[in-house]
Order: sequence, then C-alpha cells, then structure tokens
Amino acid sequence: MKKIILLPFLFLAGAIFAQSLEGAWKMTHQNGKAMTETEYIKIYQDGYFSFGAKETATNAFVSAGGGPFTIKDNLYQELLDFYTTNPEMVGQRTDFSLDMVGGKMVISTEMSGKTLVEIWEKVSDAKDDLTRNWVITGRKRDDEIARSTPGARRTIKILSGGRFQWVAFNSETKEFSGTGGGTYTAENGTYIEKIEFFSRDNSRVGASLEFKYEVIDGEWHHSGLSSTGNPIYEIWSAYSKAYNPVK
Repeated sequence: MKKIILLPFLFLAGAIFAQSLEGAWKMTHQNGKAMTETEYIKIYQDGYFSFGAKETATNAFVSAGGGPFTIKDNLYQELLDFYTTNPEMVGQRTDFSLDMVGGKMVISTEMSGKTLVEIWEKVSDAKDDLTRNWVITGRKRDDEIARSTPGARRTIKILSGGRFQWVAFNSETKEFSGTGGGTYTAENGTYIEKIEFFSRDNSRVGASLEFKYEVIDGEWHHSGLSSTGNPIYEIWSAYSKAYNPVK
C-alpha cells in the first residue's frame, strides 16, 4: 500500500519541481568561469526549454538549442529538438545532475570525457496572458486563414518570465532555419518585444516591435508589422496540443 501511495507522490513532486523551473534564467558560470563575454538566456515553460546565446560586446549570435525536458528527483534530462553547436546531437537525450543552491540552479554532466558544470540564476518567473510554449498553426492572407499542422518542420515561440524566443527548425533533418529573442510585454491587447539576439541579422538587436494580440479559444492571434516591415497576421497554438510528432 505504501508504494501505491508513494509513486503518485513522486510523480507530483517531479511535476512541481519542473514547474518551479518555469521562467527565464541566465547562465552566470560555466566550469567555474564567469560568463562575461557571452550571454546565455534559457527559458522553461510547459515542459519545454530553449536557449539563445550572443557575444555581449558585439551582439553576434553564438548558439541556440532546445527541446523537451524532464525532472525526477535530481535527475534532469534534456532531449534536443534543435542545437546549432552540434546538429548531430538532435534527437539525443542528455542526463544532468540538478541541484538548487542559494536559489541558483546548478547542472552538471559528463560530455566527451569532460565534466560540464553550469550555474544559472533566475531572471524572472513573471506570467501574463501569453506565458506558454506556442507553435505556429495559421496565417491570414487577404482575409483568408491558411492552417497548417506542425510536424518535424515547425516554428515555435516560447514565452515566460518576460522573455521570448522563436525558433524555426526541422527535428527530422536536424536543419536549423533561424531564431531570435529578447524581452517582451503583453498588456491590454498590445504585445511589444525588444530584440536582444537574432541569428539572421544582429544589426536588428535593440529594435522594438509592437503588435496587437488576442487570445481566442486558447489560440494567440498576433498581428502587426514584421521586422522587415511587412504586415503579418499569425495564429499560434499551444505546443502541447498542436504538435504532432513524426512517428
């Protein structure tokens, strides 16, 4: 009887721990070295994570990665859907040891025969109307909405802790098409994002874009002008409901 009671409790504890990670984090140290030359921001939401990195002095894009994650006790696992540093790792799962020390997250693993230790500090766990992991499922052109079903090739946008990151990739071919991210606000139907990194054009860093938004039947309707000045109307759905993995 004790086992029957304990197993659901452990599952619940793991779910609560995973939820405690939700928000935005910044890497402060890697293998004992302070991260002063490169900025890494990592976002957790709805069982998914993504990170983007840039050079602090030049805003030049460095790398990005992400995918589903799980936690059980102090075993933290990441399954990569995209990873610019080494695309061959896409589809692979990496096990980490995770500890919370003084409010900071310490994760460690063995990689290529070497120990990797990272320390992350939470930036924010603020939530709003758009806090979620999203995937694009529709676009409006000439008053007609064209729908799509995301598969191996998809574009996601993860928002949590006042940070956003969009990523276009194909997890089957391991092809990476682009990413960008930064800070955002979503209030009273107005969504404003400030670009802090952009893999395609780092000259766009610092730009702010303003859009109108509305959540209709659980879907995010997003309209305005893109970073290139073209009008857009996009529909984003909750990733956990809309994504259909390729079998």
